[in-house]
Amino acid sequence: MKISRRLTTFAAATAAVALVATGCSKSDDNATPAPTSTSTSVESSVSAPETSAPDTSAPDTSAPDTSAPDTSASGEAPTGTVEKASKDFKIAYVPKLQGVPYFEAMNKGGAKAATDLGITWLYQGPTAADASAQADVVRSFIQQKVDALFVAPNDPDSMAPVLQEAATAGIKVGTADTDAPDSVREVFVNQASEQAIGEGLTDALAKAMGEKGSYAIVSCGETAANLNAWIAVQKEYAASKYPDMKLIDVVYAGEDQAKATAMATDLMNANPDLTGLVGECTSSAPGVAEAVRNADKIGTVFTVGLGTPQSMKPYLLDGSSSASILWNVENLGYLTAWAGVQLAEGKEFAATNYVNADLPAVEYDATNKQLLLGPALQITKENVDQFDY
Repeated sequence: MKISRRLTTFAAATAAVALVATGCSKSDDNATPAPTSTSTSVESSVSAPETSAPDTSAPDTSAPDTSAPDTSASGEAPTGTVEKASKDFKIAYVPKLQGVPYFEAMNKGGAKAATDLGITWLYQGPTAADASAQADVVRSFIQQKVDALFVAPNDPDSMAPVLQEAATAGIKVGTADTDAPDSVREVFVNQASEQAIGEGLTDALAKAMGEKGSYAIVSCGETAANLNAWIAVQKEYAASKYPDMKLIDVVYAGEDQAKATAMATDLMNANPDLTGLVGECTSSAPGVAEAVRNADKIGTVFTVGLGTPQSMKPYLLDGSSSASILWNVENLGYLTAWAGVQLAEGKEFAATNYVNADLPAVEYDATNKQLLLGPALQITKENVDQFDY
């Protein structure tokens, strides 16, 4: 897939700027898992020729994509090319749920990294957003003796002892997309800062609502650390910057788009003056927009959310969604695979890391052991076609 690399940094202070972004995911009910109970893992083992930076960037990418940063992951001067792994490491990733577009896009990015880096990428998740089922998948990778294991925990607390099992078995452990901060994970591959995402969602909704009125949030898992962190930012930020906007409720639909639609419908019925809805994840973002469309309230009730591009496209085009705040999901998968190689190699992360031409300066915060993909991005009807997932 060729994705425009001209991504404009999302400014938290304004939601009016059109930024390069991604769209929304389809319903989990409509997701098509692999035929096995936990779905088939995707492997990429490579002996491809060395990949240069231009080969990993989109053809229309200009100077910013081909320039090298001042520091590489090892702290040495960057070469502008992707550095191959010293051996064919097995890097595994366990998403919250397999079969939804968001995590499939992460998988695609991880598989691309496997080709570039010369490693094997293993991807498998539960077919339902269930913590115990996810733990079973993690234990299967422990038995396979992978070199590095990354998880997006459905429940960080219950996942922590399972990650300890992996570490005890000599496996390097990390989290990606969702953190388990109180675990033994050695790095968290984070999408964007909590502040940027929370403020981005709030600014986009405030613009659509005219900075006044009541709104509600339809989130997914009640224990998801990233979703809860974003909601905390939204509450504080809206209270200080948009005092005429009132958050009336936060509800949880799990990773279920149909349930999100039903909950959003109930919220509108119970609160006739409601003028805003936030879909806090890639299943609830299209879910709340669908509810507004079904209720024939486009232009009366406004929605924003976190969604992947092509499944958000119809809602952005008809106005049932005003904007989606996200990040480059494939790049997040790529960065996860790259981070796994660094752990397996025993390398330290630098303050600024050259990953590839599209990720030339990934920042690392040693205080909380986080790699940050980059700024949040805003998806609108004007730029949604720049991404094809």
